[in-house]
Amino acid sequence: MPKRSDISKVLVLGAGPIRIGQACEFDYSGTQACKALKDEGYEVVLVNSNPATIMTDPGRATKTYIEPLTADVVREIIEIERPDALLPTVGGQTALNVAVELANSGCLQELGVELIGASLKAIEVAEDRELFKAKMIEIGMPLPKSAVIQSLDSIQEIAQEIGFPVIVRPAFTLGGSGSGTAHDYDELLRVCADGLQASPVGKVLLEESIIGWKELEFEVVRDKADNFIVVCSIENVDPMGIHTGDSITVAPVQTLSDPEFQILRDASKKIISAVGIDCGGSNIQFAINPINGQFVVIEMNPRVSRSSALASKATGYPIAKVAAKLAVGLTLDEIRNDIVGDVSACFEPVLDYVVTKLPRFEFGKFSGSCEKLGTQMKSVGEAMGIGSTFQESIQKAFRSLELGVTGFAEIKGRASADKDLWKQRMLERSRFRLIDVWGAFNAGLSVDEIKELSSFDGWFLDGLLEIFEIDRRLKGLALAAGSDVLSALTREEFVALKKLGFGDAQIAAIFSEGSDSDISEDAVYELRKSLNVYPAYRMVDTCASEFPTTSNYLYSSYGADESEDVAPRHNSQKVMILGSGPNRIGQGIEFDYCCVQASLCLKEIGMTPIMVNCNPETVSTDYDVSSKLYFEPITLEDVSNIVLREDGPGIIIQMGGQTPLKLASSLSARGFKILGTSVESIHLAEDRDAFIGLLNKLGLKRPAGAVAYSVEEATSVASTIGYPVLIRPSYVLGGRAMQVVHTPEQLQKFLNAGFAAAAGVLIDRFLTDAIEVDVDAISDGVDTVIAGVMEHVEQAGIHSGDSSCFMPPQSLSARIVDQMTAITKAIAAELEVKGFLNIQFAVQDDEVYVIEANPRASRTIPFVSKASGVPWASIGTRVIMGESLVSLSHLWQERATCVAVKSPVLPFEKFRQSAVTLGPEMRSTGEVMGIAPEACCAFAKAQKGANRETREAKSVLFSSAAQCLSQTADLIAQYSTLGVKIYISDVLSNNLFAPGLDVIDTSSASAIRRELEAKQIDLIVSLSLIDALDEREHNLRRAGVDLGRVVTVSFTEARQIGTSIYCGQVHDAAPVSLQDLHAQGVISFVPPAKNLATT
Repeated sequence: MPKRSDISKVLVLGAGPIRIGQACEFDYSGTQACKALKDEGYEVVLVNSNPATIMTDPGRATKTYIEPLTADVVREIIEIERPDALLPTVGGQTALNVAVELANSGCLQELGVELIGASLKAIEVAEDRELFKAKMIEIGMPLPKSAVIQSLDSIQEIAQEIGFPVIVRPAFTLGGSGSGTAHDYDELLRVCADGLQASPVGKVLLEESIIGWKELEFEVVRDKADNFIVVCSIENVDPMGIHTGDSITVAPVQTLSDPEFQILRDASKKIISAVGIDCGGSNIQFAINPINGQFVVIEMNPRVSRSSALASKATGYPIAKVAAKLAVGLTLDEIRNDIVGDVSACFEPVLDYVVTKLPRFEFGKFSGSCEKLGTQMKSVGEAMGIGSTFQESIQKAFRSLELGVTGFAEIKGRASADKDLWKQRMLERSRFRLIDVWGAFNAGLSVDEIKELSSFDGWFLDGLLEIFEIDRRLKGLALAAGSDVLSALTREEFVALKKLGFGDAQIAAIFSEGSDSDISEDAVYELRKSLNVYPAYRMVDTCASEFPTTSNYLYSSYGADESEDVAPRHNSQKVMILGSGPNRIGQGIEFDYCCVQASLCLKEIGMTPIMVNCNPETVSTDYDVSSKLYFEPITLEDVSNIVLREDGPGIIIQMGGQTPLKLASSLSARGFKILGTSVESIHLAEDRDAFIGLLNKLGLKRPAGAVAYSVEEATSVASTIGYPVLIRPSYVLGGRAMQVVHTPEQLQKFLNAGFAAAAGVLIDRFLTDAIEVDVDAISDGVDTVIAGVMEHVEQAGIHSGDSSCFMPPQSLSARIVDQMTAITKAIAAELEVKGFLNIQFAVQDDEVYVIEANPRASRTIPFVSKASGVPWASIGTRVIMGESLVSLSHLWQERATCVAVKSPVLPFEKFRQSAVTLGPEMRSTGEVMGIAPEACCAFAKAQKGANRETREAKSVLFSSAAQCLSQTADLIAQYSTLGVKIYISDVLSNNLFAPGLDVIDTSSASAIRRELEAKQIDLIVSLSLIDALDEREHNLRRAGVDLGRVVTVSFTEARQIGTSIYCGQVHDAAPVSLQDLHAQGVISFVPPAKNLATT
């Protein structure tokens, strides 16, 4: 049937900030949906609070609102834009929940807006645990025993009927939030209380445990003509009991027989039909009893899901794009397959390769958190490997994670000869569970023993055993041959290793250990070249080469015959862009934004961009972003192979964060061309000692300090400059391993923790109560332009990624800003920067200090671009390619200013028991943006977008360490004028004269929780020194986060919140689209062309 002509304007809801459980896969799906709708001729209005995304670039939609994703704000936008329809199925759980709230409130009916993509009834049946259970029973689908609760009254009787352990699943939540496994009644009470709090509809499903069963997912699509396809089947290597987002997964399903597969396929069609999804995609999860083959239905997502992005990248089938077109009335047979042009979207993808996804965790950033995996998602990112075999794909996935693991191999820190320890580890649900199989094999455990203990399927264990046995054989060969082991390796043996995914670095490590000599990765690489051992490149084409295709989506394989090397070649100038790899804290979607903008810019100027990345969640790994996409690990070996195949294109390394930057020196040493800033300049900026020399040469101020290369030197430097000190290693991302140290004892503890003093650590005098400032700039080697100056809300010492910031600065004088501008230009000139430069400053007592410089695109480039309306990522790309800033200066202009605020989103609620603290090591997973004429309104919008309703606070609790009493007293004085109820902690009342204020008992964690629940406190202000948290403050912050209260640990943020509360009593700011703001010329923070001065 033709597309609908009765609607012309569609409102698309995004997913908001990156959170655990809802990450950049929804930027991918939302971007696809916006493009698909615009291609069909519809006006698209987008609402999303995340400035780091591609989808919030003004060119992606007709109108783009970077506003809080709440029902009240979306209603305001609907009243302004008057769309005909609302599409909520590409924005994750956030968008779905907002749409349901709007529909149930009567707003959509009142304003004449139709819900498309999924009806309200279908959403409620799929998301409401009780309704879904009833529907499954109606169509005869098997389910685990279960019951739905809305209070704690009846759980004891239900638990007795179901039996322990009990799985707790809240309704309408994302990433398993509030879920858990209860093994006794007390634990069930606690988990159910958390689940009821997490569920926006106050419903929780109690379900019998089927932990240990096989878990499978089916990504399916259905249209209004009842056409139905399975896009991809995904098998979880981990058994039931671990959230799918934290599971190792493989596609297509490997261990089902065809009759078993067809049973689940038929069940999937029955389920999606019964629920009523007839114009989009869904994810359906099953569990299978490994003993008798019995299956049960677990749940269904009536929208594009996290697994949809994985399925799209695994198959090449654009699920979100197809779903958007189905939502406006088209059917699958009317939609063309982009890769196979003569085939409709009705054709089910066929895979002749194996895809493996591995999750990435960041437990090290959350001290005290429980690392046990369960039903609540904890991973922050993922990497995907594609190969001809399971072994090849999983080894590629391992080295894609960037965790110092070169493949399936031993982790030295977990080595042990204790067989009982390995048995215990096989029972544990830890992030090491798969790599620990290597240790279990080494300890003598058999496949059957490991299968029994871990519930891993024997098929996967057999594949891993083959890798292990070859590893052992290679070590034996090295032991016999000694340092001449490489010469003993024949071409046939080399090819056999490569077919099983062994990387050059992995082979070098095995031979080095076996021969007790130092065999480098470069030596293995040179041998491989001399033996003419190179991978073939095959296409991901959705059809297993059944039809002729022109796919530009490629993966390497040594399992492919030469005749299968079908990668197309281009004649125009080629430029390679190295992506940022798996998401992690400190390197996420912001860098994918930069990579995508670079690729699109290169296309515009007539070049052939080649993208290299291994992250299935991202827009950069969409097949239509670049002229070529290589889905490969971002390692020295894999990048080198592609460069050689593509005849040596220049490489852009400035867009993908620290990952490509770390490869710069090694790639250059192999003779490959690095575009933009030179490798020598990168080293000068990134190496702490070298950068100190540069600052001294320029006569620029920095905090007193020095680089230490031993424990003794570190102790001496700290005692000389005086405490507190800030410790910063070189070449780190997201403030990794940085810490503020207040005493010699704390310093000794830090150094004893194993941070390599041999690599050099910079020890600075910590600047107390300083203002931190970020400056983004672009230089062409002659001229430098300042893209943005951002003043942090939180004081210096809190990582820039965890601090809110104002653009333009709100408290800095013009003299200070001019001084930082001049310093930035001087550093850019000395480094001979060609491309991006980010510099972090601290301002203390009206003096400017240089903290550090990053010779690459920073994580703030997307924010600065959205705030200013200037495509800085594209401008930087053109400069890297040799264009001058003078020739590009028409792309920015001076405009009147509004204020933009970027605020972080922190994941403390996911890491129970972890310390709720901020410091020099980054912990946030995402960010939001607020724009308004007044700074206080912009800040309030950003806070609301981060799900921190601070402006509406009616009651505030203050508590602090002894060192922060004067700051706390100032805040109490400020808040006492705002008409809010003020409480203070008992510890604070003992140290601060504050008559007439109610006192809260903080003597224990349970007492704090009782008080917070009884008093209905909205906002908790808890102050302490950075990286120095006592037990009572820890318990207070932890209870506040666990109960869903807003907790601030920063004096300056608390002060800004108070200003925002006062501001809210005076005025508010209506939603405004970026297009309207930029067209009116009322928002930009870009220095005019006259500030483009020769450096």
